[in-house]
Amino acid sequence: QLQLVESGGGLVQPGGSLRLSCTASGFTSDDYVIGWFRQAPGKEREGVSCVMRGGGIAVYADSVKGRFTISRDNAKNTVYLQMNSLKPEDTAVYYCAARSYYCSGSVVAFGSWGQGTQVTVSS
Repeated sequence: QLQLVESGGGLVQPGGSLRLSCTASGFTSDDYVIGWFRQAPGKEREGVSCVMRGGGIAVYADSVKGRFTISRDNAKNTVYLQMNSLKPEDTAVYYCAARSYYCSGSVVAFGSWGQGTQVTVSS
């Protein structure tokens, strides 16, 4: 059964960094497109970043470009989201999700989801 587990969230001060991990089980993560999404209280879930199979192509939301980096470690069946220069508005529950074919920023395009990890950016 396809499963995704996020980890690495926590409390960080503005300007700080965190690295989130999305570890896959029951399938080879590089066979799928992996996306990172986030949902802040009272807001809709939104796409943050997505990486194609093979890791050669990645896309980012405008709000995180230049600050976040998505990457794959196929040996560990894990996709990472390195988050630098964090801002209070980055506070949210972060989710990873998997789908076939190509990247999408649409929540409904992804069929398999992790349980989420909380990121709080506050002084």
